[in-house]
Amino acid sequence: MPEPNGLLRTLREDLDVVVERDPSVRTRFEGLWHPALPALWAHRIAHRLHRRGHRLAARAVARRARRRTGVEIHPGAVVGRRVFIDHGSGVVIGETARIGDDVTLFHQVTLGAVGWWSDNGLPPGARRHPVVGDRVVLGANATVLGAVTIGDDALIGAMATVTHDVRPGARVYAPPSVTRGPRDEDAPDPVRLLASAGSW
Repeated sequence: MPEPNGLLRTLREDLDVVVERDPSVRTRFEGLWHPALPALWAHRIAHRLHRRGHRLAARAVARRARRRTGVEIHPGAVVGRRVFIDHGSGVVIGETARIGDDVTLFHQVTLGAVGWWSDNGLPPGARRHPVVGDRVVLGANATVLGAVTIGDDALIGAMATVTHDVRPGARVYAPPSVTRGPRDEDAPDPVRLLASAGSW
């Protein structure tokens, strides 16, 4: 997790990680234009404001970052070092989420709560969002909900939905898509459909 007095070093690491993990970025200057980097940097500032009790200022910084980048990170979330958000668009990270070091998140990842109908009954300060261990990879549109823990070195595949703890090193995949040919029993015959619609 970030050290309290190492903000500049953490920001530099964030930039270096963009260059290291995104093959389309070749220099640090080019990395400055990465779409998710401003969201992560804004969160580093918003989180410090949040911890010092400046909650409205923290929310203002987070809201501006969301409008500009499409990445929504609650100021209360704890984000570790060298976290890489690839593309970024549609990423949502909740208030009590904790993300470890060297984590990679692809676009449309959600680290969310189960819902107000469940969370409103929890005691104040209770964890509602996931804890993600070190070196975890979360694929595009992966969804992790509730106070679950994703162990170190786990991989959550694209489109996977996780609502239970995942042990370290585990792989979680969504069910594969089903491909049907044009003559499969369940697939309609396009020629008959056109003929029945009077298009001929």
